[in-house]
Amino acid sequence: MFLKKTGKPPGRIDSLIGAGTKVAGDVTFEGGLRVDGEIKGNVTSNSSEQHSTLVVSEHARIEGEVRVSHLVINGTVIGPLFSSEMLELQAHARVTGDVQYNTIEMHLGAVVQGRLVHQGAGAKTVELKLASSN
Repeated sequence: MFLKKTGKPPGRIDSLIGAGTKVAGDVTFEGGLRVDGEIKGNVTSNSSEQHSTLVVSEHARIEGEVRVSHLVINGTVIGPLFSSEMLELQAHARVTGDVQYNTIEMHLGAVVQGRLVHQGAGAKTVELKLASSN
């Protein structure tokens, strides 16, 4: 059958790290992962999985590097983010670290303390400098 390409992440979530759960160490997953708890370590989708989805809920916290194709954040992430397809920063998102993305959707209230770097086809990095007060 025909599938409509909307740019939104697939709705399939295969795994859950529940509220009150703390993981110390790297997490690798396939398909979809929802985090309601805390992870101190890197979170990466399996390299063979092309359409991985990570959802970081409002009360969740990740301290480490995140590498996935689709990423939805409404909680706290401390560390660099690499989203190869779609990044959605919801209203309660708090990101400390550089963000590399292909497509981004940023809701009012989301905060990023770091650089936003577009990695799409033909992307150019632009550095903004403060004007000097001469």
